Amino acid sequence: MTDLLQGLLDDLAAEGDQLRSTVDRLGPDGWTAPTPASGWTVATQIAHLLWTDEAAVVAARSHESAEAKQAWDDIVLAAIADPTGYVDADAFELAARPRDEVLDRWAASRESVRSALTALPAGQRMPWFGPPMSAASMATARFMETWAHGLDVYDAAGARPEPTDRIRHVAYLGVRTRDYAYSVHAEEPPAEEFRVELTAPSGQLWGWGPEDAAQRVTGPAYDFCLLVTQRVNRADTDLVAVGDDAEHWLGIAQAFAGPPGSGREASS
Repeated sequence: MTDLLQGLLDDLAAEGDQLRSTVDRLGPDGWTAPTPASGWTVATQIAHLLWTDEAAVVAARSHESAEAKQAWDDIVLAAIADPTGYVDADAFELAARPRDEVLDRWAASRESVRSALTALPAGQRMPWFGPPMSAASMATARFMETWAHGLDVYDAAGARPEPTDRIRHVAYLGVRTRDYAYSVHAEEPPAEEFRVELTAPSGQLWGWGPEDAAQRVTGPAYDFCLLVTQRVNRADTDLVAVGDDAEHWLGIAQAFAGPPGSGREASS
């Protein structure tokens, strides 16, 4: 296992542990508490993470045998049959199961993700709902989703934890998915790269793209991560865009796969 993958999996574990601690603190009474995502409870958020973890494990192991490949193909066929509702439907179905069962399965799925990604042969890519992914890319995606859905649970609990520099993984993914955000809006992405400079929670400066790029985004990394996971409205961030293309991107950015999200309403 590479140092990169090791670090990603360690950060994913830390983020998951932090979320599990909040879920435990909420207890059975808070299991059905509503979250900012319309119609989603704490149970639904955790069930969604569980489902996606289990799907990632199936994908990572799909190269191992004909039966393993068929298991992944079955997931893909079900998704094709209901592309806009399949994942949500499974999350709601899982959320209806007993709380202890869901939490036990989630704990097991988290361990299985680590094992499956660690066991993926070097250079091997795993299938997914978009392009094939490396183990490191999948670990980054799992971190992003755990962090984003965790925010909804923390909001249901009434308090978010202090941001950590672990969110660099989300920021990186947000930058890397720039062209994808354009594609899901049926738009042609700009040919030139943007410069993105973000201030980490620790105060460190993170940068991507050419330093002399005409189109630029600067500001707090936390705001950027909230925006690309659509947990905040653009108007409620301190991000600064230089250039019309950069400003437009901030209005459509999404680091997650699937159709464009509805985003969040402005606070005022």
